[in-house]
Amino acid sequence: MISGATNIFKIPELKRRILITFLFLAIYRVGVHIPTPGINGDALASFFKQMSGTLFGLIDMFSGGAFERLSVFALGIMPYISASIILQLLTVVIPYLERLQKEGEMGRKKIVQYTRYGTVVLSMIQGFGIAIGLENMRGTGGEAIVLIPGWSFRIMTVITLTAGTAFIMWLGEQITERGIGNGISLIIFAGIVARMPNAIAQSYELFSVGQMSIITVLVLILLMVFVVAVIIFVETGQRRLPVQYAKRIVGRRVYGGQSTHLPLKLNTSGVIPPIFASSILMFPLTIANFMPKIWLEEHPWVQSILNALTPGNFAYEGLYVAFIIFFCYFYTAVTFNPNDVAENMKKFGGYIPGLRPGQKTAEYIDKVLTRITLGGALYVSAVCVLPTILYSRFNVPFYFGGTSLLIVVGVGLDTVQQIEAHMLTRHYEGLMKKGRLKGRRG
Repeated sequence: MISGATNIFKIPELKRRILITFLFLAIYRVGVHIPTPGINGDALASFFKQMSGTLFGLIDMFSGGAFERLSVFALGIMPYISASIILQLLTVVIPYLERLQKEGEMGRKKIVQYTRYGTVVLSMIQGFGIAIGLENMRGTGGEAIVLIPGWSFRIMTVITLTAGTAFIMWLGEQITERGIGNGISLIIFAGIVARMPNAIAQSYELFSVGQMSIITVLVLILLMVFVVAVIIFVETGQRRLPVQYAKRIVGRRVYGGQSTHLPLKLNTSGVIPPIFASSILMFPLTIANFMPKIWLEEHPWVQSILNALTPGNFAYEGLYVAFIIFFCYFYTAVTFNPNDVAENMKKFGGYIPGLRPGQKTAEYIDKVLTRITLGGALYVSAVCVLPTILYSRFNVPFYFGGTSLLIVVGVGLDTVQQIEAHMLTRHYEGLMKKGRLKGRRG
């Protein structure tokens, strides 16, 4: 692997792409520390300490800590992700978008354009909501977070946050085009990885004062290695359905007749289900933080529901797993249509041995996909529930695992795969000597 990695610098184009990627990621990390004007930073920091475990924590994770500081990149790339997901869902119900999706490159460019417009609109809405919310927020000492509230602050905040998100979106597209890997995914990756040193330092402090034993530390390291290995194994795993293409004679040439396979990923939905599930479960707790304490005391049943929906409780974990399983099936059904796959196979003379082309093939693919989706949903649930166990049982000061770990490992695999593809096309040995890294996209 080391000798393979040294070959990277022997390819000028690949070296240039990697350097450009690091440059753009460095620009993004600098922007994370540029504050939005008109904010009391100390009061904001104290407010976020009491808002841990809410929806704000999830948003802050995707923004790489920018939301906690309320920097110009506070919204992060979440509006872009939300706009992309909304458009994917709309393609199922709007025939025009469905036709665009099937039109090839021109249709894809049109959908990307609509995604950009949707990102700007969502950023403006979220920015205005954050500005209004900040004016009503107070720190732990009762100090105001906004120095000079009013419409001037609201307009300035909307413009600043929208421009920041648009710039991040542009950075992501530039990384995808000029760099290596998927730009949007790498930006999220950089934000998560940037917070890991602080989490490790906190763990070391707990160990140094005796709150964590050496045995606990060793167990956590071994568990980390094991979980990462499991994620790599599952994310690269495929169920391959055999596909046979019939021979076709066109003029004097014979086409087809080869045997291939249809790869089905074990985790087709990726990290979308845990993101959706976390957002839904954290929403009531987030709203409750803005309610007067007197009102909560007058309605004890509301407080009991909120306590049940706190991470670590059995009710929360049960609902979390149920939502993940539901969204795994839902998102898989949206992004993967067995009927379209079967129709395309039939169009090009392909068939699964023992099955009639068309509807029978579609039913078989749907049956297999339903089974492996259940396994993938249980795997995602196990990885996402693990952080809560570590936090509540072992007093680990950071959420090890979960959505962040899935993103980090998944993006890492995709990036390594692209680097290896560049090297192999230029007759260089890949990063993996004994076996090439299997593609995650199928």
